[in-house]
Amino acid sequence: MLTIDLNCDCGESFGPWPMGDDAAVLVHVTSANVACGGHAGDPATMRRTVRLCKGLGVAVGAHPGYPDLQGFGRRSIPMDPAEIEDVVLTQIGALYAIARAEGVELRHVKVHGALYNDAAARMAIAEAIARAVAGFSRELVLVGLAGSALVSAGESAGLRVAREAFADRHYEPDGSLRNRHMPDALIIDPQRNLAQAIGIATQGVALSLDSVQVPVRADTLCLHGDTPGAAARAAMLRQGLAAAGVVVQSYY
Repeated sequence: MLTIDLNCDCGESFGPWPMGDDAAVLVHVTSANVACGGHAGDPATMRRTVRLCKGLGVAVGAHPGYPDLQGFGRRSIPMDPAEIEDVVLTQIGALYAIARAEGVELRHVKVHGALYNDAAARMAIAEAIARAVAGFSRELVLVGLAGSALVSAGESAGLRVAREAFADRHYEPDGSLRNRHMPDALIIDPQRNLAQAIGIATQGVALSLDSVQVPVRADTLCLHGDTPGAAARAAMLRQGLAAAGVVVQSYY
């Protein structure tokens, strides 16, 4: 039986400024990566998002990032590995406190944006993140880009890892994600999202912009909740994967 987890990044609103339509997207996914106040989110948003996930039966995970609210965590910040470890640990703890107050178990950790990309390529950063997660709880699953340094660091730290792929991002032939500053980094068309998701879930491959087959072994598929039309794409992914014989269920 083919199975895949479908996750989204969420809880990224801040004060009166909304980001994405979490309520409309979360009904279609099986796990949620909730911003912890580093790149986005605030205590009220975190609590509201955790409550929403609890009501829907969606697995809750922490989504820490570089401390960069102005840049939405999409800028690399020069930090020592020890600083990164502390920043990630602190953000996990913030969400854990709210989840515990709401009677929700924290299941996983997926870092955000530039920190995610830096950890995919730089082992020192990947190891700092793995240490933070292991130091907090070895029961947490560490999510990382399939085939990346972060997955290797998590395994070396004795953590359970989830290899992540993307339904709405283009891949480069080497398996990295196309830089968001480049044209066509995002896949907006729902049919193309679905085709990529089915290819990854059933065949273990994605196609680069040059139509190169990129091997991608994944446990979970991400759909970004802050892109236009995310809810409609999430619904199509959930229904289309099921029609292709793929069971969508939480990995956690």
